[in-house]
Amino acid sequence: MDSYWVAAASACWLGILTSISPCPLATNIAAISYIGKRVDRPRMVIFSGIIYTTGRVVSYVTLGFLIVASALSIPELSFFLQKYMNLFLGPLLLITSLFLLEVIRVSLPGIGLGEKLRQKVDRYGIWGAGILGLLFALSFCPVSAALYFGSLIPLAVKHHSSVLMPAAYAVGTALPVVLFSALIAVGARVVGKAFHRLSQIERWARRITGVVFLLVGIYYCLTYLFHIEVW
Repeated sequence: MDSYWVAAASACWLGILTSISPCPLATNIAAISYIGKRVDRPRMVIFSGIIYTTGRVVSYVTLGFLIVASALSIPELSFFLQKYMNLFLGPLLLITSLFLLEVIRVSLPGIGLGEKLRQKVDRYGIWGAGILGLLFALSFCPVSAALYFGSLIPLAVKHHSSVLMPAAYAVGTALPVVLFSALIAVGARVVGKAFHRLSQIERWARRITGVVFLLVGIYYCLTYLFHIEVW
């Protein structure tokens, strides 16, 4: 049971790492600017941040549930994954680490907060933040796609968790938005300093996680693919 909660904490960390990576951070900044326009009403800002988080949770949990539950509900596929998951984890972690360490760089179109989208979202008032959460969660870029499909989904399948793991990941992706929404309610200067520090933290957090994924990936490959005893 302890390993299950460690995995859930890992899923949350993957979400946090996703949210502060450059591409997802851009959409989060757009979300923060939208949420922060109610700066004269601090409670509304924080409430909008919570609704935005809920939108992200709905998207990631729905997608994760469909993938994980479908995989586990098919007996042959479930048996295959349980038997060979460790064989796939090594290469998947190695590929993910290459994205985190920026050895592999791919540019994909993302979703921005254009004027048309802003106008449509504004029609729903405060609930528009939830719509942004739904949309931005699905605007995958290389790093977020690698972390979600290459790390979170295998983790969720391994622990038979079609809801908790994606939910923990989703909460992690939205934590910076909730944090900065609260900071906006306090003052703009604080937000500026926090963003600067976050960009510095992101580089080191991404590199450290990339190295960890690389080492674990090598370990899994040596142990399960090549049957070499590492320890």
